[in-house]
Amino acid sequence: MSDSKDLSKFVEELADQVRRHVSEWTATREDSPGEFPVDLAPPATARVDPASIRSAADLAPYIDHTLLKPEARAEDVAKVAREAREHGFATVCVNSAQVATAAKVLAGSRTVPIAVVGFPLGASLSSAKAFEAREAIRAGAREIDMVLNVGSLKAREHALVFQDIRAVVDACRPVPVKVILETSLLTDEEKVFGCLLSKSAGAAFVKTSTGFGSGGATVEDVALMRLTVGDDVGVKASGGIRSSEDALKMLRAGANRLGASASVAIVNGQVSTAKY
Repeated sequence: MSDSKDLSKFVEELADQVRRHVSEWTATREDSPGEFPVDLAPPATARVDPASIRSAADLAPYIDHTLLKPEARAEDVAKVAREAREHGFATVCVNSAQVATAAKVLAGSRTVPIAVVGFPLGASLSSAKAFEAREAIRAGAREIDMVLNVGSLKAREHALVFQDIRAVVDACRPVPVKVILETSLLTDEEKVFGCLLSKSAGAAFVKTSTGFGSGGATVEDVALMRLTVGDDVGVKASGGIRSSEDALKMLRAGANRLGASASVAIVNGQVSTAKY
């Protein structure tokens, strides 16, 4: 599917399938706005103009500074949050049990605390994901990165995938939700369906990877995801971004948010050996 016309046709054919089913999936549900008095501007979702990046430091507003290691301590989270304030990163992304620590350090800054949900497998009950998301928001999260149910997507149980995402979106409203696809486990068709289902369920972003899977972001996957969702849903590239060169490649491919633990090295023009 290297030809752009063939690829666009492929995506549109799958989009037609999703559109035909969304009305039946939502026929018996009602919108249930979240309970949170959160004053948030909608996140930017469109492509980034690469010409606006004149130095490695200019990448900072597009980076989600990330610490998701299971052994991370509160002091480690606080350090990452201080780094994010110093460098002007878009967000700090941590596990839900640690988001209160990040939120405390980030209070009064433009950097937003993020919690991951259903992480890293995505195989939790939808009700558990929704509960975790609500609790994370109460603890200070202002964006939620959820992992979709990869097994259901691969089994073509698209209604279940849609409902899983929608449950979290409804629980979080008005806090924006990113949906992690774990692209290294998916075929191109599955990636497209994952993006279409996320968009239809009200997600603000689609995201490539957890950083705990068998692979991270690729230029090809980011380009496919951007083609699928257009400009009204964001694309976050995560996993394996270790330098400003890596970051620029992802932005040129269509990402407008970058998940990285090597954020400080990236904006300082260095190369990191960090996995995420």
